[in-house]
Amino acid sequence: MKSLLATLAVTTALTLPGLAMARPVTLTTTLNNYGGDGAYLALYVTDASGAYMGSLWMAGTKSKYYDSLTHWYRATGGDTAQINGITGASVGAGRTLEITLDLADALFDAGYTLHIDAAVEEMRDSPNEVAVPLTTDGAGAPAAGRRYIASFAYDM
Repeated sequence: MKSLLATLAVTTALTLPGLAMARPVTLTTTLNNYGGDGAYLALYVTDASGAYMGSLWMAGTKSKYYDSLTHWYRATGGDTAQINGITGASVGAGRTLEITLDLADALFDAGYTLHIDAAVEEMRDSPNEVAVPLTTDGAGAPAAGRRYIASFAYDM
């Protein structure tokens, strides 16, 4: 039940307007030219204590590779119900993933962090490739990844 509530709080597409306000947020992830297959990316949110709150997007549709997204996988127990309806193709080297989601205003300036785990077949996995606090001041500010992601930014 907590998982379902967390997912609804994060995506807010079904949240009642009187209970929470939401805004469209565009997440832009640009990958390096690392010379390998398409990257699987898990975008998810944790609270101020580091507890998993919900998944925002999964790039890559073959569930047999999800265990390579180690922090996301550990947080969810590999539960694919966490990503039903929020998946897309893996992202090729040098390409950009741009998605727009409705996120609750309550996620900003309240200690929440957006994380991206990355994995590429036949290459090293990169858990917590990017971790950025969700703040209104941080909107538009690019963050560098550690291995596969050249830059990540969110705009409101």
